[in-house]
This record gives sequence, C-alpha cells and structure tokens, in this order.
Amino acid sequence: MNPRDRTSDPLQHLRFALETMPGSRKYVFTPATRAEILSELYVAFWGPYAHLFLPNSNSSLPLHMTLSQVQSDLGFSGAGRTDAPIPGRSCSRIFKKGDSCFRCKDCALDDSCVMCANCFHATDHADHNVSFFIAQQPGGCCDCGDEEAWRVPLQCPSHPPSRRADVDATPKSSAKSLSSSDGPSVQDRVSVPHELQDTMRRTVGYALDFVLDTLDYSPDESTVPQNEADLRLQPSADPMMKDQYCVVIWNDDKHSFEEVIKLLCDMTNRTREEAAVVANRIDENGREIIEMNTNVTRLLEMAQTITQIDLGVTIRRAYDTFREQVSEVIIEWLLDLTRSRLGTDYMILREVIAAELMSPRRKDSGSYNVSAQAILSLKEIPNPARLDALFLYHTRLWKKPRLSAKEIYASVISLSSEHKLSLAGHFANVYPRVIDAYLLVDREAETSIKYFALQLFTVPSVALHVVRNHKLISRLLAIIAAFFTNQIIDKHIVYPPSSGVKLDVESFPFKSKRFMPVFSDLRYLCHTQSVQGLIARNREYITQFAKTCQLFMCVNPNKRAANSHVEYETDAWISVFNVTLSLSRVIKTYGEAYSNASAAELVSAIGTVVHSILVVCTLAEDRLDREKFSPITFHNVPFADTEYEVIVFDVLEGWVSFHHSLHWLLAELFKHIDLLTERSLAKIGMRSIRDVLLQQANEKAILTIIDFPLRVLAMIAQIRTGLWVRNGFAIRGQLLHYRDYMLRELCYDQDLFVLQIALAVLDPSLLIVTILDRFSLVGYFSSDVLEFAYEGAQLSSMVEEFLYVLITILTESANPSKMPINDAIRREIIHALAMGPCSYTDLVKRVAERLVEDVSFERMLLEVAHFKSPETATESGVYELRDEMYDEVNPFFYHYTRNKREEVENVLRNRLKKKTGVKEPVLVPKPFVVKSGPFANLPAAFESKALLQVVFYAIFNILAITDSTGSVPPSAEAILDQAIHLVMVALVERAAAFSHMSAVEHFVDGKTLIDIICTLEHHDNYKTYQPRIHWILTQMNLHASDAVRGSRKHIPEANESTPNADELRKKAAKARQDAIMQKMKEQQASFAINFDDVDDEDDDEMETDHVQHVSFGTCIVCQEDVDSIKPFGALAFLQASRFIRRHPDTPNNQNNNAYLNEVLEMPLSIDRDPVAHPPSFPPVVDDAHERKNISQPHFDGFPAAHTRFGLHASFCSHMMHLDCFHQYSLSIRARHRAQATRNHPETISRKEYICPLCKSLGNILLPVSSPPNTPLNDTSFPDWIRTAGINILKSKPDPLLESLQFRTGTGEFVFWSAQDSGYSTALRNYEHPEGIDVIRMMETVMVISKSFSQQTRHLRDRPEPEPGERGAGLYLPEEVLGYTIAALETAQRGSDSRGQLMVDMMSETQMRMVRGVLSCLTALVKIHFPGRADEGRDAVRQAIIKRLLPEWSRTSLTSFSYPLLLRDPFTILVETAAVAPDILRHVLVLTYYACLARTVIGLVYILNKTRSFSTVQLPSRSHEHIFGDVRMFFMSVVRHSPVFEHTATLAFETFGEARIEKLLYEYTLPFLRKASILCRAILPSAFPAPPSNVNECEYTRLLKMLGIPPLSSLPHQDTLQNALSGWCAHYGHSHAASQLNCTVMLDLPSVYRLARLPLVLDDLFGQRDKALTCLRCNTLPNDAAICLLCGTWAQAISALCTLGGDSKELAQPPSPNNRGEKVGKQS
Repeated sequence: MNPRDRTSDPLQHLRFALETMPGSRKYVFTPATRAEILSELYVAFWGPYAHLFLPNSNSSLPLHMTLSQVQSDLGFSGAGRTDAPIPGRSCSRIFKKGDSCFRCKDCALDDSCVMCANCFHATDHADHNVSFFIAQQPGGCCDCGDEEAWRVPLQCPSHPPSRRADVDATPKSSAKSLSSSDGPSVQDRVSVPHELQDTMRRTVGYALDFVLDTLDYSPDESTVPQNEADLRLQPSADPMMKDQYCVVIWNDDKHSFEEVIKLLCDMTNRTREEAAVVANRIDENGREIIEMNTNVTRLLEMAQTITQIDLGVTIRRAYDTFREQVSEVIIEWLLDLTRSRLGTDYMILREVIAAELMSPRRKDSGSYNVSAQAILSLKEIPNPARLDALFLYHTRLWKKPRLSAKEIYASVISLSSEHKLSLAGHFANVYPRVIDAYLLVDREAETSIKYFALQLFTVPSVALHVVRNHKLISRLLAIIAAFFTNQIIDKHIVYPPSSGVKLDVESFPFKSKRFMPVFSDLRYLCHTQSVQGLIARNREYITQFAKTCQLFMCVNPNKRAANSHVEYETDAWISVFNVTLSLSRVIKTYGEAYSNASAAELVSAIGTVVHSILVVCTLAEDRLDREKFSPITFHNVPFADTEYEVIVFDVLEGWVSFHHSLHWLLAELFKHIDLLTERSLAKIGMRSIRDVLLQQANEKAILTIIDFPLRVLAMIAQIRTGLWVRNGFAIRGQLLHYRDYMLRELCYDQDLFVLQIALAVLDPSLLIVTILDRFSLVGYFSSDVLEFAYEGAQLSSMVEEFLYVLITILTESANPSKMPINDAIRREIIHALAMGPCSYTDLVKRVAERLVEDVSFERMLLEVAHFKSPETATESGVYELRDEMYDEVNPFFYHYTRNKREEVENVLRNRLKKKTGVKEPVLVPKPFVVKSGPFANLPAAFESKALLQVVFYAIFNILAITDSTGSVPPSAEAILDQAIHLVMVALVERAAAFSHMSAVEHFVDGKTLIDIICTLEHHDNYKTYQPRIHWILTQMNLHASDAVRGSRKHIPEANESTPNADELRKKAAKARQDAIMQKMKEQQASFAINFDDVDDEDDDEMETDHVQHVSFGTCIVCQEDVDSIKPFGALAFLQASRFIRRHPDTPNNQNNNAYLNEVLEMPLSIDRDPVAHPPSFPPVVDDAHERKNISQPHFDGFPAAHTRFGLHASFCSHMMHLDCFHQYSLSIRARHRAQATRNHPETISRKEYICPLCKSLGNILLPVSSPPNTPLNDTSFPDWIRTAGINILKSKPDPLLESLQFRTGTGEFVFWSAQDSGYSTALRNYEHPEGIDVIRMMETVMVISKSFSQQTRHLRDRPEPEPGERGAGLYLPEEVLGYTIAALETAQRGSDSRGQLMVDMMSETQMRMVRGVLSCLTALVKIHFPGRADEGRDAVRQAIIKRLLPEWSRTSLTSFSYPLLLRDPFTILVETAAVAPDILRHVLVLTYYACLARTVIGLVYILNKTRSFSTVQLPSRSHEHIFGDVRMFFMSVVRHSPVFEHTATLAFETFGEARIEKLLYEYTLPFLRKASILCRAILPSAFPAPPSNVNECEYTRLLKMLGIPPLSSLPHQDTLQNALSGWCAHYGHSHAASQLNCTVMLDLPSVYRLARLPLVLDDLFGQRDKALTCLRCNTLPNDAAICLLCGTWAQAISALCTLGGDSKELAQPPSPNNRGEKVGKQS
C-alpha cells in the first residue's frame, strides 16, 4: 500500500502494529518481523513526504533495506559523497568497526583527539609524531574541525574554522531549547514543512518511549528465579500474563566459544554446527534466545544449570523478550536516521532525535506507564529526560543495541557545542548511577555507557561545565571513597559515604578490575586547563582530594618475617598497587593544577596536605591500625659530637607500607616551589619555605612527615640485601613494582623528593642522622663499630644502599629545579642510550611511560641520537647516542643499578681515553644545577660534620677490614666508589669548606679524612682508585695544602727502581695463579687420600686405556657430558609445511610468465650477493610511493595452491640423555595434570615439549653422531656399472626384500613409509640390544610422522597404497629428509657464501640434523632385516641399483613398471646415503642425469602453457661447456612418444636454444646444491670444496665438488647414454599409453620473496581493507594477520574463524611454521 494513500494516522498504525505484534507473531522474531517493523517506522516517520527522503521513483524502501543504505546506493542528494565544507563544523564522522583512526601528538590536545583517514591525509603532519589504530567497535568520532581538540589549527580543507570572531569555549547552562540554528550557520538548510517536522518528532518520541517502556521491565543483571512461583512474580508488560517463556544467554568476557558451544550441545540437543551459529550470534549481538516454550519446569532447570558455570542467563516471558527485540530494531532505526538526510540536509534528522532525547517522556503516548522501579531510579534528577533514562537503562541492553545507542549519542554531540554541553549535563546527572552499574552489575563492561565519558570529559568546555555545575569531581571522590570502603547496599554505592570506615584489601572492591577507568575519568576532568584553574583557586578541591588520599595511606603494610617463612602469600598487594598507582596518576594531575597558582593558593594547599599527613601519621584520627602502628616517639642519637632527637622506629621489627599517597601529593605540590619566591612569600607574611611548613608543623612534625617514606627506602634496601626473603615473592613483587621504570616516578621518585624537601628545610646533619637511624647504621659510621644490626655481606650491602640514597638526595636535580619535560626526556634518553645502542622497543622499556607518551619524545630522541639502519632483513634498526651527548651522562644517575653504573663508567672512561689520551682519566662530577630558590642550598649539606663522618667511616671501615682479614670485603668496591664520589661532589660544590673540615676534624686514632684518603692512595688492594684519589688530593691541596703534604706518602720518582703498574699487575696475577694451583694440589691430595684403596690394576688400566670419548656438549637436564657412555639425542621439531614452491602451471596465466622471467633473469650463482637489496630505512619517498601502489589482494605473495607438502625438521641444537628425556616428558605430563586450567605452551597429544634452555618447541629426539669413516668406492663409473650388473645376475632371489618393495613398481620401500602396517610388528619382534637406543629415538620420529601422515593424505600427490596396506603414508626419504634438505637449500639462496660454496656456510648443527634423520632411516632398515649380519643394507643397496639400471626396469624379472623419471631422483640419493654411502658418488652421477632428463620433461609442460613473446629474450647461449648440444639432448629425451615429441619440438622452436639452456641450468642447480648438503653431511672428507675460482659459476664448482661429468661430455659416456636411453624410453612408452599420469612438476628454483607489504603501515588499512576480508569466516578481521609467503589476509586470533574446522585444514598455510605475520608489528 502506498503511504500517501493511507487515511489513518500512520503513528496510530505504528502503535497498533507494535502492540499487537508479539501475539500475532507468536513471539517468534524473524528477519521478516524486522523488515515489517522498519517499514512501519519509516512510513510513520515521513508520512506523505517520502519524496523528500527518496527519489520519486522510489516511494517506499526495498525489503530489509535501511534508508541510509538506499540513499547512499542511489546517491540521493549527495549521499555517499563528501559534503560541502561548513565553517566551524567539525568532521564528527562516526568511526565504524575496522576504521583507521589517526592520532598526531604534535597537533592534538591530548591522546583522546583523533582523526579519520580522510582528514589525516588532507592535513600536513610531516615530521610529526603520528600513530594510528583500528577501531575495535563503533562509537568514536573524528575531532577534525573541533577547535577545542587541537593545539594548532589543522587547516583541513573539508573543515575550515568558524568565521565567528570569538567562540565562547564554555557556554553556560544548556537548559535552553536546542533549535536547528544552534550549530554552525549553514546557508542551504532544507525548509521542513511543519506537518513533517511534527510527524518526525512524534514518531521518534513514540519510538523512544516504546523502548523505555519495554526496558522498565527488563532486569539490570542476569539472575534466575529459584522456583516457578518467583518466576511468575517477575515484572512483565504482558497484559495476558501467558506462560510462554524464553531462556536467553548473554555475552560476557569470561567464557570461551568452546565452552558455550559445548553447553548448547548438551542442554539443547543442537548439533555442533548449530551451536556454533548460536555462539556466533551471542558474540555479535550480545545475547540469544536458546529455548522458548511453555514447559516452565524444563526451562527453569536449564537456566539454573547454565548459571552454575557463571554464564549470564535470564528466563523471562516471551512477550517481554519479543518487545526487547523490537526495541533493538527501533534503536537500529534511530541510528540509521542519524546517517540519513532530508534532501540535502544531513543535520535535521539528528536534531530531531536530539530534541526528543532531551525531552521528558510523554504520558499520553499510548505506552505503558512508567514503573515504580524507573521512578525510583530517577528521583535524584529534576525533570528527567528520555536521555537520562536511556543512560540508566544502558546496562539492561545488550551488545549490539548498546553500541548503536552510543553511536547515536556521538552523532548528537557532533551537532554543536550546545548539544555537546546539554548531553554532557544529562550524562553528569546520572553518572553516579552509571558508575554503580558499571562497577557492580554490568555483565559486559567493554560496551558500558561509562566509557562514553572519554568523549565528554576530555573536552575542556564540557569538563568545566560538569565540574562547576554538577560537582562531578566531588561526586567521583565520594564514589571512590565509598566503593573502596565497601559501602555498597543493594548494588548501589552509598552517597554520601560514612567517614571513619577503614579499608579491607581482601574485600571485593580491591579485587575488582573495573575501578581503573573511574580514576581515569577523574584524571580526564582534572587534566583540562580550565578545571585546573578551578582546583587551584578553590581550597575545597584539595581538601576533598586529601581526604580521599587519607584512605589509602599506609595501606597493606608489611612486617619482616624474621624466624619462619610466610606460610600463605596473599596476592592482595597486586590489587593494592593497582589502586594506589591509579590514584597516583590522579595525584600527578592534581599537582599540575598548581603550576599557575598564586603563592597564597600553593601555600594553602601545602598546609592542607601537611595537616592531613600529620592527622594520619600521629594517629590523631583512627585511620591506621593501632595494633600495627604506634604513636610517634623520639629518642636521642649521639653522632658527630652532637645529640640529635629522632623518631624511634626499627624497620626490621615494625610495619611498613609502600603506599603514602599524601606524601606523593605533597611532593607534587613542592615541584611548583619556584612560585614561592621571597617577594611572593613576603606578600603573605612569610620569609622562606621553612615558614611554609612550620605554619602547620614544628621540626618534630616535619621529621614525622618524612619518616614514613624514609621507612620505605630503608625497607627496600633491606629487601634488596636479602633480609626479607622469608616474606616470599609478595614482598619482592612489591619492590619490583615500586621501582619499575614505568611506575617509579609515581612513587619511588616522589619519596626521594620528600627527603630533598626535608634537606632544604631541616638541619642537614639531623636529616642524615635520621636516615642512618632508619637504616640502623649509626653504629657503623661511629667510633663504636661493634654495634651492627646486620651481619657480613648484609652489612656491606646496607651501607651501599644508604650511600646510594645519600648521593641521590644530594645530587639529583630534576625535581628541585622543576626540570622542563623536554629536558627530562632528553636526560632519560641520554642515560638509557649511554649503556649502548638499542632498538626503539628496548629504549621505551628504559624510560618512564609518561615521558615516552609525551609529544616531544621523538624530537628529543632525534636530537641526542642518530638512527642506525638495519643492514640485513633479520636485523633491527638501533638508536646510537651522539658522541657529544656523553658529556651529559652522570654515571651515578639515580635510575641506574650498580651493574649499569659500572658499565656506563667504563664507557665514559674509554671515551675519555680516546679523546684526551690520558691512560686513567677521571670522571669529574658535574655541579648542582639549581642556583636559586629553596633547593639551591642543598649542597650546604657538604659542610656538615655528620656527612664528613659518614664519608670517613665509609672509607676507613673498608680499609680496616681489608687490612685485618687480608681480603677485600663484600661490596667494598661499590662502597668506595660511592664514598669517593661523595668526596668529589663535595669538592665540586664546597671545596674550601669541605677541605678545611677534612683537615681539622679528627676521628679514630686522631685521623682525618685526608689521612685516610692518603692511606687509600697507595693501598695494594685498591690501585684502581689512584687516579681519582690523586684528583681529590690535588683539589684539597688548593685549600688545605699543609694537611695534604703532611699526610701524603712519598711517591718514588720514575728513575727509582720501583716496578711500574704493568709489572705490579703481572706479579699480582702470578701470585693469584700460584694460590689457585696450590689450592688444586691440596684438593688432589685430599682426593688421593680418600680413594687410597682403589685397586692398582684399575690405575694401570686407566694409564694404558687411551679410548677417547667424543663429547657433544652437556645434557641440559643433568648437566653431564653427552658422549658415547650414555645414550643421548638432540631436541628437534618435526612439523607440517608447504614451504617448497612449485612452478605454477595454470594455463594462460600472466603470472606464469612472471615466474618464468624471474628464472630466466636469475644470476649464474645464487651463493653470491643478490642484485636487489631491501629498501632502506627510513624509506625514501620514491620507495614509499612505489610500495603504496601495491593493489593486489595478496600483496604479490606466492599462490598457496602451487606448493609442495612435506615434513620439515628443525634442530634447536641442545642435547639430552635419553633417560633424562624420558623423565622430562613425565614431568611435563605431571605439570599438565597438576595445572589443568593453565594454557600450557605444549600439547601432550602431539608429543610436544618445550626445550628447557631455549624454550623452542619440540616433538622428537634425533640421534647424534659423528660422520662415518666409510671410504668412497673408487672404481671407475663404467666398471662400477658393469660390476653392479654382474653382481645382480649372480645374486639369489630375496623374497623378504621383494615383499618390502612397493607393489606399484616405483622401487620404493614399504618400511620407509609413515603408516606402514608392518612397522609395529617389526619393532615388536626386534630383540637385539645393540642399537636399541637409536631405535627408541627413531620411534619418536615415526609417531609424529604417522600422525601427520594420517591427516594430510589430501595434500600429497604421490601415488601410494591405501591405509592399512604395506607402504601407506608419507615416504620418509622424500617427504621428511628430502623435504628438509630442500628447505635448507632454499633458505640459502641469495646468501653470500664469501667465495666458498653454499654448503661451506652450513652449520654443524644442520649437518647433525641431516645425519640424525638418516640414522633413523637406517634403523628402519635394520629392524626389518633381523638376523642379517649386514642388517639388510646389501639387499636394499642392490634394489636401489636395480631401480637405477634401465635394463632391470624393462625386464620381467623385476616389477619396476613405474618410470624412473616420474620419481624425484634426489629421493633415491637419500635412500643410498642411508644404506650405502660408499657408492654415493656413482649414484650421484646417475641421479644427476636422471634429474636432467626429468627437467626436460617438466619444462615441456611449463613451456606449453606459457606465451613466448612475453618472456625475457636471451641473446645467446652461455653454458655450452656444461650442456654441449642442448637440442640433441632435449629431443633425445622426448623422442619415444610421438605426441610428446611434437609438443616438445614446438616448445623448443618457440623458446629457442638459449632460453632452454638457461632454464635447464636453473632448474637443475637446486639438485646439485641439495646433493652437496647431503654428501657433506654424511661424508665430509670425501667431498671437499674445490679450489676457489671467482670466474667459475656455481654450477661448475658444484660439478667439480661432486665429481659429476658435465652433460657436454655425454657423447663420450656410453654407459650414461645407455642409462638415459633406457629411462627415456620407459617414460615415453608410459606416456604414449597413458598421458594423464605422466606429468612432471618442477620446483621453483628462484630466490623466494616474501609478500610485498606497503612501507607505510597504515596503507594496509585504507579502502582496500574492506575487500580483504577473511576468506574462511568472511568477516573483517579484528586482529588481522598476513601470511608473508602467500599474502593471504586472515584472522590472527579468532574463535569464529576456527569454528567448524576439521582435520583437512591442517597445514593449509604454506609457511613452515603455519604462522602469519601480525599486522601492526614491525617486521
């Protein structure tokens, strides 16, 4: 019916249709139902004005189509094209799943500001720090054109700036009406008839009310009633209350596809395929009805069973469920309207939706009344709008409508700033309840409306609006306080929270992982400049925040386990760190708010925080556990002739927490100390920073404040020393987090800065004594050296840690100087690269996350370092520090560990040696950079006697211990390094005062510091310190010359007979060597005494027995040598592969010519550098442009259909005893049983294991042996052929051998087949003990080979017996060893052998692997010929020779009906190597010529399908000396079949002799390369490399090495002529009889290339990616991967992509390891 002909009100018709639809459709929702609902909605929406939405020829929409789709397809009024630019209007393109999103750090205000691909490429971002990502779900929008999102104008041509002179960044209230004129002025807006406008608004309003009325009765969370009575009491909108119920499964982030599929199969009797479809719909839509009927008991039982695995499930009346499905369609329709247009106006429909969303629900809409539950939820909101209810009901929706709703909201905020503020106000109204649902109820957090806050709170005007008008910061802080104190009632967080409630780190809130985004929202709000101004100006904000921080003060404290290990290690510390570190990021943002505050505001904030700290630390309020924390008390500590009053606390005995959030906040405030100048302080009645602190605290109170972070520093020192080992991993984990490079600036650096603050305020001596007392080291640095709290190495380590802290607080200048972010980044990069060049990935692991994310990081990196490009494809580019930057390196940089410091010192000294020529240069410390402000006086600490005494005893105690024990004590060098460094810093900062004190202050035995330094200068054990001591004494001599001259020892002149430093070092080394030898002699004497009763005969045997056991290394399990004493093997991995490429033979395919041209253009030698080099990095513009134009869907990858299947063996080179391997396998099984729920790296059913050392995957154990000493048969080739024939005639028939050969006449042997039915019998009957170890290892190979063979029959084209018969399955010589050698040879193509042969570059590990597989083949022969002295080798040898000699192939005496030229000749060579290596050279000649003939046949098939005119032309022949008369040889091969001869003649005439010769050269070269690998592995001494000759091609060199006569000598080789004639005749006759079975497919001989990816990564995600869907699951990949061999685009990790797979999918990817390269990673 035409909509224009309707007489009734379309809206009334819509109401009637929707209200009656559940019953009329019998509650079954189908695609037709969706189409009907959409049709009714559109008709009611546009009434008689359809022509304004559709072309006149389309008065109604096609079935199942949406309006935006039709408009775009028809190009209606510009739909589907870029709209005309509108000044002041942002792009606001809503991102869809899979869209590319770009972020420019140089242009964006923060990380939330992004651009679509069109806007990014339309704007200039040259040399900017740009990144991009792929949208994983719809909802975000492009910020291009939004003036609040960018630091600088983007100048996008599509989104020019507003013409208005002044745009109010923070409009006031949003309560006014939002009309169509609110947005940017648009001159060509469509005039909308009043009737249509009314119809549209009424229809949208009714649709929204219908959705809300339906959701009124929907549950917030998935719960199942306990019984039928409760089920029937559920709220329902069904007026008939029919007992028709639905069971609905909801999506979540906890259960896998496999779990859901199995559940559905068990519960609903669905097949696996049907269950997979349902699971897919659950994942896509968010929920799915799995059962609907009236059997309430059955449905209830089903739902309750499902809840037992914690899967979301509901059971509700079918009426309500049907209405919810209708609501989903309505939301889909509303979303479609936001994408549609009315004529040329694409804003009007969004404005209609926005107006209705922000209007209250209508009571006269004909819908059901709002339920009491809904009223309760909106009682806190004055005049609630539909939008408020939708925000609250978002958790009742499911995945698909949730995402659609968020996209609708995003389209509304893109209309104008007024719309944005209005929507933000509504969101702020319900935000607390949204957080309730997100934290406590929501079953699918990733689609929660809470994440919409990111799009709102990061906008400066919105942030200011919601903070100022909705008090959102206060509400957020209250939510955090109430949540973590577990003030939760009926799934709602209590507001306002009760004060005084303590934290419980074992409670649910801490274990929840959803709290982090709540802190992020708070950080977003506080980050904007306008909100930061509010925070600084209003004290209430810092007061509220300090109260929140008080909650987390000293949370989760630790106490040292001194006597016994902690029995139960809780993991609560992980949750606590997650919480406090999230809070600390907010602290950092809060502190930044005071960067532009006035002095009075900053002082007020400091006072507030100090007061809050003291309230907690002095136990004035009941915040801390009084059983763990005691009131603060003081005691007197005598030190440096003075008594100091310090706090009583022993870190070894007390409770210490890592978490002091208020101290971190105080540290952040003090970073703005530059604001507190003397002039600014004078205005508020203060003189110095000391007055600022003393207004709230006296000196004791300041000591109380700093004591808590000081306790942490002392505790981590003790942990690192090993004093807390009984506390288990938990305490170690906390230390690692506390000092982690990503987190240290949030906590560790802050605690150190608090000590620097104290140093600026307090007497330095008082602070030093306090630190000493907390480290329990007062006794060590006093004259009474007997009072130590630590023992041995622990004492030295604690001294080292103490000096480390002291050096840091005295020299670290970043925070005291308020170092700009650029300088901080520069400093971190310089110190990270000072240790040596590293890749970008490694570099960012050494720098704090905040600095890496800063916009200037890349710029600073390029300033201080230069990029070194990778030289090969396997290398990574590295950044190298510029030479002049080393002048800025401080080896005592406080983020260095001791090892790193020593490493950097060596680097700097070596650099100075080269630069200055000084043999022992001195690294002089740099002066303190702070020259003004309160921290400028930090170096005054060097004038304190307490510090002087610390330095004195640090050196004195080391020398005293060394002299008394005669050996260097633990950590002596580290302590002396630190003490000397402190002296040097003191001389740089306060040279005169420190020198004078060093001369006059006396300590032990009246010695001064100068005395002890002079003693150290010539101490025999510490000669390395002489240069630094000399520098120190030289500096001191300038200010205290008398004391230096009086204490310094006489230094002999150069002409005196004093040995030089080299001689001293030699003598010392000789003395050490003598001491070691003496020690060894004593041990040997002891050994002889203990074993004095050993029989003399044994000694004689040991002396006379010179049997040498060759060792191959050590067993990685037992660490004993692996040799012939105990059986052992090498760990290896056998895997399915389709790596080897065949020449594609698709008829009339243009790519065929490309592959043939590549072969024709190949160099003569592929063991030399390739001509083409990889593109440089960074790529030049031309390269980038060329690679960007790659448009093929497979990126020029090799077609997977033209690959050869086989098993590839690889070796990790690590050895293991056979018994150890068995025990290791048992331990793996035990681990799998004990940890059943873990995702283990290996699969036991596949016999997999992980190498314990290198973590490589393995599944077999290969025998390891040295090459045999078998000499080659030196008989001439003709004589050998004649002798072999005679021996065959003389030999008797061998029935056993005949039964072990294929019945198909191929000459292959059944015992080398993976599925041979006789294998298990032969293995069981073998009873000889010798060689049993090799057979046990061979068994591992057979098990894996059989498993692969059973699954891959469809991938093999070789004729083989059926399963169950003898000889079934993979043929091991060809498809295991032959394939592996082929892969090794292919991998070496294009690699430079540096003047040698390719085989000379192969590693011994690879050769061992080849010998190991050959040993298994030999063992298989052995077990099938039991009782024979030669183990069956002679019989198999004779059978191989029969196969090769054509006279035996054509007689009736043998069954070789299969032509030899249809078999791979290299396989026969492998068989020979396994049983008769002595005849390898003769068999080499035969198989090479068979390869030549076989190549001719293969070329005929290739050339017959190739067009000659498009192939490369060659001017003339180049290899006559190798191939001789090519035409004669070519035609002699094919002459035995008239049809084949005719085809071959045409091919030869078409392509010519030069090209045929070149193809023959290239296609047979791989055979020679493979043969060289095999021969060198089995008999290396028999096949030495020929003399190097740069003028010879690789082919000639290989022929010489292998001893093969070239084809040009064939006229003189009668024996070879006969053999060739026989092989070719056999093939020709077979071809004439049956042409279909005689195709020969050749392997591609060229250098393999990977798929050609664009050099610019984001080019992969342009418009092409829409067509590059996964071929298997036909979806746009979420986590895309590209196989770099075939170029196939697929899902990297997708359960959907693997559903329904079977065994036929095995090994489909052509790569050896069946893995693709993940898009987004640098390759």
